[in-house]
Amino acid sequence: MSRSILADAFDHHVWATVHLLDACTQLTSDQLGATVTGTYGSIIDTLRHIVGADVAYLEVLAGDQADFDEEAATLTDLRSRMVTHLRAWAGVVADDPDPDTEAIRYRDDGSEGHAPTGIRLAQVLHHGTDHRSQVCTTLTSLGIEPPEIDVWAFAQSQGRYREVPPPA
Repeated sequence: MSRSILADAFDHHVWATVHLLDACTQLTSDQLGATVTGTYGSIIDTLRHIVGADVAYLEVLAGDQADFDEEAATLTDLRSRMVTHLRAWAGVVADDPDPDTEAIRYRDDGSEGHAPTGIRLAQVLHHGTDHRSQVCTTLTSLGIEPPEIDVWAFAQSQGRYREVPPPA
């Protein structure tokens, strides 16, 4: 069976988030609370937001209804939850969803968000990338080298990319 064309994109999304969470386990409480103007918020709040949004996206796209206390989640909680998303996203994209099927998010306040599945999948990837970048910006502002979490680093970590030097 062939993989979905979206499999690498979602595998990267989970890998990059987990990799960033792992890098942040070395931070002090003060560092986790650091903010930079123009970003979502503190490092810990942004990481919670990334994973919490992922939980909500999976609720809409896969019907997952898992309890998740975003505000109280520790780095360990976030990592554990994100690891489970690897299989969940694989299931979503393996089903080769119709990009034009409307997916509805029902909010607690009674409001609804309607968007085609293709738009929602694009949002998942954009959202994760945008906020991971903000965490990396904050790490850099603290003088901490952020981890390499781009797609090429992911591909190399998976043995799916190699460089060939020029001929001698």
